[in-house]
Amino acid sequence: MGHMNVPLHFEHPTGTGNGPLPTKAPDHSPFPEGEPGPMNDDTLKQAGLKITRPRSLILKILETADQRHLSAEDVYRLLLAQGEEVSIATIYRVLSQFELAGIVERHYCDAGTAVFEAPPNGHHDHMVCVRCGRVVEFVDPLIEERQKEIAKQRGFEIDDHSMVIYVLCDNPGCREK
Repeated sequence: MGHMNVPLHFEHPTGTGNGPLPTKAPDHSPFPEGEPGPMNDDTLKQAGLKITRPRSLILKILETADQRHLSAEDVYRLLLAQGEEVSIATIYRVLSQFELAGIVERHYCDAGTAVFEAPPNGHHDHMVCVRCGRVVEFVDPLIEERQKEIAKQRGFEIDDHSMVIYVLCDNPGCREK
């Protein structure tokens, strides 16, 4: 089954958020491990970035948006809705700077769309419905332990990983491709 030309809809275990799939965070994040905390102008300073109006506006959008995963276009639309004019090129540039500084993580869906999120509070895996694009985060200690065992049996130690399970959901609103 060819998968993922459908838009992804992220669902956090709490039922909030939107977006796709994880990548490894930089090792130089301004956040302590597992404790992202609130993002503000101090976050920019800690990351070694100059505080500018576009950076502050984009950081606030990432901090306050209902969705956890936002594309550059999502950020652009949210800024416009607030009456703020920041060019899409500036948004892409700032999001790339934030990624390099460890403020956000970039994730890609199979369609190649990049989305950004503040570092999550701990590791999680994803299930993605191949029909409607719904994405559900989950954590399963048994799966995590089994992955470590499999790596060890083959002479490896897991540094980081991303797991995506492609599924058909039972959501009544799930639409066929």
